[in-house]
Amino acid sequence: MQENAIVIKGLKKQYRLGQIGGGTLTADLQSWWARVRHKEDPNSKIGTDQRLLGQQFWALNGIDLTVKKGEALGIIGGNGAGKSTMLKILSRITAPTEGSVDIYGRIASMLEVGTGFSPEMTGRENIYMNGAILGMTKAEIDAKMEDIIEFSEVRDFIDTPVKRYSSGMYVKLAFSVAAHLDSEIMIMDEVLAVGDMAFQKKCLDKMRDAATVQGKTVLYVSHNMNTIRKLCDRCIVLDQGRIIFDGDVEKAIEIYLGKNTQTVQKLLFSEKDHENWCRKKLYVDSAEIENDIATIYSGDMLKLRVRYRSTEKAKDIRARLVILDDQEVIVGMSISEREMSFESGEQGEITIALNTEILAAGKYSTRISFFEMDPFGDHEYICVINQFVQFVLQDQPELHYGMNWNARSWGHVALPPLQLEVNR
Repeated sequence: MQENAIVIKGLKKQYRLGQIGGGTLTADLQSWWARVRHKEDPNSKIGTDQRLLGQQFWALNGIDLTVKKGEALGIIGGNGAGKSTMLKILSRITAPTEGSVDIYGRIASMLEVGTGFSPEMTGRENIYMNGAILGMTKAEIDAKMEDIIEFSEVRDFIDTPVKRYSSGMYVKLAFSVAAHLDSEIMIMDEVLAVGDMAFQKKCLDKMRDAATVQGKTVLYVSHNMNTIRKLCDRCIVLDQGRIIFDGDVEKAIEIYLGKNTQTVQKLLFSEKDHENWCRKKLYVDSAEIENDIATIYSGDMLKLRVRYRSTEKAKDIRARLVILDDQEVIVGMSISEREMSFESGEQGEITIALNTEILAAGKYSTRISFFEMDPFGDHEYICVINQFVQFVLQDQPELHYGMNWNARSWGHVALPPLQLEVNR
């Protein structure tokens, strides 16, 4: 039976909202006397909501969790869900209000990569100092020095003060130190969003190797679902200090992204939206999908209706439609074949239609914009709608010979059938 690495029971963490102390005994007494008389606190800052003073906030509200040795656990949830608080308790940065945490093994925490680096010291000197802060002995650091420098990709600058490093070089070196700790449990909070893309991949491979080959336990918090997929074999979803799901990574991501929630079929835009998106000539007051959302299948025409009003005369205007998947990654783009013209003060509706034949089943969002072309072929956007009208495309297995489409494995574009020729 696989051994436990972390066992959490009834974990709670409470914080007090508002001002805790006034800084002096006199100020604290003044504040206390004002509260007794139900008066405004004379020491509170202007604009402070008096209702929050003295209230309690449960960052974690009853967490029960067991993590096995060698497991790579992803932790996802919205801002304020309690992810970082839980990691800080596990790292012994803060203490729980209630509950127990049993940890079996040495922990390496990478919550704020680079904390403790001195800008006046060289990279090599900071390796020694940061390694000591993270619990390594001098002998351990000496033994790993070459590996740390090689992994960090800053060898040419290792004896240069880190104040002259770029931000990317800084975090590369800091991550390299933390990644080479001798520990059984690794705790990471968004630390893989460091350096360039090649270095991020190397970091991800390093962490995956730590879990699968070295048998280390990895706890990883991130808002990047792709890294969660690649690194983790189990995932929990936190919401308002509680675990609302524990299990399969894809199912956890689906819950986190709200994949099963109702789609947004119509959007109304305010004057503030116009100021942000529509610079001149054309204002969009609403955008909606005409289709019944339950009956859109691959090959159907997706129809969007946009209500507009023009403030100036405009000609040679084209529409652009961008399709994004359920993680807001762009799938493709299409531009209107014909051009439009508007008179000053004109109001009306524009219907935008797209054949969905090449799109696979899934949930999609749309981004709409309008632009004009000049005689030299350059274009200028006159209105860009950054909010999304959403639609769901239903699967039709008969289009791909009875197979249910798997977007994660096959993508979002259904290519034409293959042409085969057999020569005997």
